[in-house]
This record gives sequence, C-alpha cells and structure tokens, in this order.
Amino acid sequence: MSQAYEGYLENGRFYPIGQPPGIQGRRRVILTVIEDKVSESKETQQAKAWREFFETVNGSDEKVPELFERVNFARETDI
Repeated sequence: MSQAYEGYLENGRFYPIGQPPGIQGRRRVILTVIEDKVSESKETQQAKAWREFFETVNGSDEKVPELFERVNFARETDI
C-alpha cells in the first residue's frame, strides 16, 4: 500500500501539512523534493513564533524574582 503526504522540508526535518501521518513502526519511504518556493501558512508562522518564544524562555538564565515561579512551558513531542 502506498500513501502520499504533502508538507515541507526545513533543516533536514519533514513537516506534513494538515494531519500528521499515522505511520507506525519502521517503513520504507521515498521523499521527492520539489524545487518550488513555499510561502508559510499562517499556522506555520504562528507555530514557528511559539517555538522561538519557548526556546528563548527556556534558554534564559535571568534570575526570576522570588514572587514568581518559573514555569516549564516545554512539552514532550515525538517529532
């Protein structure tokens, strides 16, 4: 059985557009790269902005006033 998924490749990682494929286990895949420039969707831009925000927050070594508790916004992902 063959299935095709549309997405984009960034920094060596494949990001599917829409619902991620529910592929279980190890599978043989063929990735075809189309040399068209892709404009980022609003959803992708927002996800990128949040990722950058959390990376900045989590990477901060700024001293937090005792009145505030540092919260870990990161979540585990299988991506």
